[in-house]
Amino acid sequence: MRLTPRALCSAARTAWRENFSLDGRDVARWFPGHMAKGLKKMQSSLKLVDCIVEVHDARIPLSGRNPLFQETLGIKPHLLVLNKMDLADLSQRQKIIQHLEREGLKNVIFTNCVKDENVKQVIPAVTELVGSSCRYHRGENVELCIMVVGVPNVGKSSLINALRRQHLRKGKATRVGGEPGITRAVMSRIQVCERPLMFLLDTPGVLAPRIESVETGLKLALCGTVLDHLVGAESLADYLLYTLNRQRLFGSDLAGWPWLPRADGGLCRYVQHYGLDGACDDVVTVLKRVAVRLGKTQKVKVLTGTGDVTVVQPDYPAAAHDFLRTFRRGLLGAVMLDRDVLQGPLDP
Repeated sequence: MRLTPRALCSAARTAWRENFSLDGRDVARWFPGHMAKGLKKMQSSLKLVDCIVEVHDARIPLSGRNPLFQETLGIKPHLLVLNKMDLADLSQRQKIIQHLEREGLKNVIFTNCVKDENVKQVIPAVTELVGSSCRYHRGENVELCIMVVGVPNVGKSSLINALRRQHLRKGKATRVGGEPGITRAVMSRIQVCERPLMFLLDTPGVLAPRIESVETGLKLALCGTVLDHLVGAESLADYLLYTLNRQRLFGSDLAGWPWLPRADGGLCRYVQHYGLDGACDDVVTVLKRVAVRLGKTQKVKVLTGTGDVTVVQPDYPAAAHDFLRTFRRGLLGAVMLDRDVLQGPLDP
């Protein structure tokens, strides 16, 4: 679909929200009990481990990482793997690395475990880190044991399976899924390499008991680290719409319109994907159009003076879920949710 001049002009005139309203939102209840148990189990297994590999979502490289990992597991060598790089806008990769270095994280690898991109860098990096550190009571052990940690649904199990494909030519050892909570307990050791002999411990995703801000919680939720119903699919869809519009990621077919900010990469954005008339900053309007386009409607009984009347209304929750799924599959293009952290407030 090619955006019409009318739609483009409409997008250009739209006054996007400068801030997202966070009133009345509470993220305190997003920390399930099994996560606390998982962290205690990781601590008790630490004596068996030579290195910590922390996996996080590349779309939020500076937000939402659990500080308890560094506090409780920090005595071991630490490698940060920013996974799902194919879904992230990494045009400011160097800035991301500089931010992380200021936090003391000097060993960072960007990966796409679905296509095994950069996965081969992990084993050499771990071997070098362990070789340059004191292994204490594990000094006589020939094999290396690595603990894989991270918040839920960032690709820890996918990384383990990718390493096995790369180095052992073997299939899945751990179950993976698109929802948080697939891995619920610290598992037994899983071999991922023969030379050097290396085993990994898969662990359940563990969120911080106190998320630093509501907006950080929304970013985590957009990336699927908590179940949608805990936050509300329509609230998440609204935050996603706010983010896409603030970053001008509504359409990519903008040739001949240099006065309108372009979406990079030539990828499909939400206006084009759903065949909308133009960009819009009102989530109810957008979800209504999405529902109609997808044929997602529901019958609702309305009480009138003459009795009950059944009317057909857009199915807003179904439209919101589709909007979120489309974003998470990368069909709305690569997005950097931490752009505000990287460069401060966006220019209007």
